[in-house]
Amino acid sequence: MLTYSLYDILFYFLLYGFLGWVVEVCYYSIRDRHFVNRGFLSLPLQEPCGISYALLILIMPSLGRRFVIQFIAASTVFAVVDSLSGVFTHRLSRLSRMETETAFTGTRKNWLEMVVRAAIFLLIYHIVHPIFLTGVSLLPAWLERTIVWAGMILLAVDLIGTLYATRSPLSAASEEITRGHTQQLANRITSHIWRRLERAYPGIRETGAAEAADAAGEKIIFAKGLCGDKIIWIFLICALLGDIIETFYCGLVNGQWMNRSSVLYGPFSFVWGIGAVVLTVALRQMMDKSDRYIFVGGFLIGGTYEYMCSVFTELVFGTVFWDYSDMPLNIGGRTNVLFCFFWGILAVVWVKILYPPLSRQIEKIPPLAGKIVTWVIVFLMVCNGLLTAGAMVRYDTRQERPEARGMVEEFIDEQYDDAFMEARWPNMIGVE
Repeated sequence: MLTYSLYDILFYFLLYGFLGWVVEVCYYSIRDRHFVNRGFLSLPLQEPCGISYALLILIMPSLGRRFVIQFIAASTVFAVVDSLSGVFTHRLSRLSRMETETAFTGTRKNWLEMVVRAAIFLLIYHIVHPIFLTGVSLLPAWLERTIVWAGMILLAVDLIGTLYATRSPLSAASEEITRGHTQQLANRITSHIWRRLERAYPGIRETGAAEAADAAGEKIIFAKGLCGDKIIWIFLICALLGDIIETFYCGLVNGQWMNRSSVLYGPFSFVWGIGAVVLTVALRQMMDKSDRYIFVGGFLIGGTYEYMCSVFTELVFGTVFWDYSDMPLNIGGRTNVLFCFFWGILAVVWVKILYPPLSRQIEKIPPLAGKIVTWVIVFLMVCNGLLTAGAMVRYDTRQERPEARGMVEEFIDEQYDDAFMEARWPNMIGVE
């Protein structure tokens, strides 16, 4: 099966992100009869397109020639990535929700757009991508890495500059734009970015200022709406509950009581936590719609998400934590139709029954205490996740290279040897 290195994936992210930007610019320039540099960042890069293509070229080889499944996976990935991009862009910046939250509203128009984009992707993947594969394989390794490092550095600088500009006081930015000149470098950068955004999204300045003014006059409520703080709490609560539910399910149904946690310390399943966040963000616009629409969305998103989690753990850690090859209607052993059906039911229960009261309870947390606890949780979970990732990677490499290299590997070998890892995750299967 075709495999990619980390540099390959980042290279294709930059390549397809650039091509997506070219297509979008051409479309809007023809429609508006003048050049329009669209996108959140100033670089010629359409980030959601690059991320979607990078994810899809990772999972496509394992889908074989099953074009219907490939089409469904591509449509779902495009919808979810666009929806997540809209939410996080709005939360990171002061741009209006109208301009930053883009897709997956559940309307026929947006679904049609995802279907068209999925069809275009399949044509590119099966016809154009093999040519890119040949071209990239001919590049010297040093040149590919130089391009990737340069692109990532420019992307980081552009992101920092854009966030600085969009989070600056809108009135000050408006004055700089009106005057047309500034005295300081930071103000010149801010003014330039706002002028570009104003050309790309006419009226975005006024809409953002109105939203900021409305927010300034409101009572401070912790984690109001779908913000970063609420996403963190949803992840934590669902990771905990998911681990407990899965543990009892395996124990009562299969008669096997085993650890289902994703990390070394604590009963937290990242698969459930991240899955709850994905369902919340992707299906938030469907809360007032019929259950059948939510079910279909959960069916597709949940199945694709579970499949991608399996691919991720296999590619990054060299292990798989579930295998449904013996079950009927399975898809590459990574998911199956029955579990997709469960994802659909779970989506309806979550969106209609569980999420609304949980959201209200989170918003009742005192703002100061909530902020402090949230960042303490983030710090602890990041440390837990990094330590777990290091232990899993070392578990994989230890099979071929038992001797440790450096103090970090010596520490991991001493604290988390093979016996510990296999006892912690008895269902973990190593793969080549």
